[in-house]
Amino acid sequence: MKRWKLFLPLLTLMLALCACAPGGAQTTAPPSEEPSQGEDPTIRSWNDVSWDEHMGLDYAQMFTVDYAGSFKRITIDGTVYLVVPEGVDGLPFLDMPEDVTVLYQPFENIYLQATAAMDCFRQLDAMDAVTMVGTQESGWYLPEVKEAMKAGQMLYAGNYTAPDYELIQSKGCDLALESTMIYHNPEVKEQLERLGIPVMVERSSYESHPLGRMEWIKLYGALLNREEEAEAYYDAQLAKLEPVIEQENTGKTAAFFAVTANGMVTVRKSGDYIAKAIDLAGGVYLPQGLAEGENALSTMNIQMETFYNEVKDADILIYNSTIEADLETIAQLVEKSAPLADFKAVQNGNVWCTGKSMFQESQSVGAMILDIHNVLTREKEADGSLTYLYRLK
Repeated sequence: MKRWKLFLPLLTLMLALCACAPGGAQTTAPPSEEPSQGEDPTIRSWNDVSWDEHMGLDYAQMFTVDYAGSFKRITIDGTVYLVVPEGVDGLPFLDMPEDVTVLYQPFENIYLQATAAMDCFRQLDAMDAVTMVGTQESGWYLPEVKEAMKAGQMLYAGNYTAPDYELIQSKGCDLALESTMIYHNPEVKEQLERLGIPVMVERSSYESHPLGRMEWIKLYGALLNREEEAEAYYDAQLAKLEPVIEQENTGKTAAFFAVTANGMVTVRKSGDYIAKAIDLAGGVYLPQGLAEGENALSTMNIQMETFYNEVKDADILIYNSTIEADLETIAQLVEKSAPLADFKAVQNGNVWCTGKSMFQESQSVGAMILDIHNVLTREKEADGSLTYLYRLK
């Protein structure tokens, strides 16, 4: 009888606990519904995450990187990406907003359509993470990419308008890295996402400051867990530039342009990073005061007459070979437009041309600033010390 009296209160307590849940239902979610936590088991809800560490940035304005433990939040022009560390499966947090793109490390099969991003992978010694590209071999000027494509280590998987979905999916693509051109074909982005392939849109070309564009290597360092390498590379480039940036402006004027097939002149807008690179190099960009608010494009076409009036007396002319064919001589330049023969820089033999690889080598900004500085300060003696510019004969 004593035993029964002892057992009765315990039985009553057990029945009371069961009654707390309707129908005796389980009061906690089954393990399969719990978020995976990896190295951060205390974080449960997205709304409770404390992003209390932040990547330091000097010039870049188009992205930020925040940290919560081993998780990273990347924001690119308002679009949020969550980088999840290796070993975490499924959605890592409860209450995940639908507009957050989840990226799972490690990245081993990237489809890279944004050609400017390739140089960051190259400088971080991480090109093996890119197995598919959106530009054919003939369109690349980076020798490492051409070699990788010849060896079959990188495959052409269609451009941004018509990607090879079957190939991309069969390779187990873990990230499609697109340029802003994808916004002209939103159905492509939607189809990639339907196939379970996350899409990140690269916007380094929208950085108005040239060193902001160079700083994007830090974003790719975050994606690849190579922040220290990215920081070291960026700091080394900055150290090379500091002596030039700190000097007084030379007051010499320089124009950066190309002549189109119909005789128009393509120039950079006054707020573009090329114009600012010339300023950082110690020069004054011409033509000045070009409309910056008309659209998001960094270039615009003007009549030769306008270019003539604004740029005729410029000390330096830099011809952009990436728009039209390479030039070798000043005579070839004048053949494109006869009025150029009257320009001061043409008559003084102070006309330079860019190499084709300059814009694919997005981390070349520092070297380009040094090139322009040498041209401005050493003029004819600068020939043997340049990386991306060469003099027209």
